[in-house]
Amino acid sequence: MRPDPTFVEQISDLSHQNVRRCYYCLRCSAGCPAAYAMEYTPAQLLRLVQLGQKDTVLHSSAIWLCIGCETCGTRCPNEIHAGAVIDALRHVAIAEGVTPAERTVFKLHEAFLDSIRYWGRLHELTMLMQYKLTSRDLLSDLDMGLDMFLSGKIHPLPKRIKGMDEIKALFKAEE
Repeated sequence: MRPDPTFVEQISDLSHQNVRRCYYCLRCSAGCPAAYAMEYTPAQLLRLVQLGQKDTVLHSSAIWLCIGCETCGTRCPNEIHAGAVIDALRHVAIAEGVTPAERTVFKLHEAFLDSIRYWGRLHELTMLMQYKLTSRDLLSDLDMGLDMFLSGKIHPLPKRIKGMDEIKALFKAEE
C-alpha cells in the first residue's frame, strides 16, 4: 500500500484538527472505552493518518466503532480531538464509496442522520424502525423496545423543529 502524502492534510482540514501534532503519547487510547473492540486504537488511527495510510484507515472497522464520547480529546495534551478526526474519516470513506467494515454500525449511523435530516432532531422510533429494516435485524432487542415504548420513553409521533431551514443548510454544506 502506497502512502498518500496529502491524506494528513485532507483529514486535518476536514476535521479542523492538526493531526501532525500527535506524538503518540497514547493517552487517547488509554481512556477510550471502545479501544478494546477496535483493530486500531485512536492513537494508532492518528499515526496511520500521519503516515498517509488512507486505504488501511478507510477500510478499518475502528472508524465505525468510535462512540464519540470525546474522552480522547479531553485527555490529549495537544488538544487533538480524535473523535473529530474519526468523523472526518467516516465522511471520506462514505464519499469515496468504501464499504463500511461494520455494516450494522453504518446502518445505525445512516438512520440517525436521516432522522435529524427529516425531523431536525432525533426521533427514536423512526430511527429504530429504519435501522431494523435496513440492517435486517428485526427481532433482537424487541422486548427492550416494547418496554421502552410502554413506559413512554419512545414517543410514537415525531415533531419537527421550527428551524428546519438551518438543518437543511447544514446537510447541504456537508455535501
